[in-house]
Amino acid sequence: MIGFEIKHLFFDRRAVTTRMEPAKRKVLSKFGAFVRRTAKGSIRRRKKPAPPGSPPSSHTGLLRKFIFFGFDRDRHSVVIGPVRLDRRGRGEAPSLLEYGGQTTLLRRGKRRRTTYKARPYMGPAFEKEQPKLPAMWLDSVK
Repeated sequence: MIGFEIKHLFFDRRAVTTRMEPAKRKVLSKFGAFVRRTAKGSIRRRKKPAPPGSPPSSHTGLLRKFIFFGFDRDRHSVVIGPVRLDRRGRGEAPSLLEYGGQTTLLRRGKRRRTTYKARPYMGPAFEKEQPKLPAMWLDSVK
């Protein structure tokens, strides 16, 4: 008769989960850095507006400067994107550039309703980097 313990055939849940957390943080942070770099690289600095459907132009450099990423421990995910660029905390510019939409502008004391066409930059950067994600997971848990 063969003498061995059955528990050696199964993995230890605690050992796997304790090794998984640092690996998850490392892989998702690396992925966030790649997406951020790709998004920043797609935004060209020029005076003219970009054609609709292509990444936006950066007239002041703020959009490129304020794209960040961070690992969210509670949700076990990475958050990638621009911060709001308005001092009052309601900066719509990054969202309007990505998805398009309408907003009210105040120029020379007059309010004017303006429509923006989408000039996506975060979505295409995510799509470009997503195929690399499985390779990042390869041998990440040790």
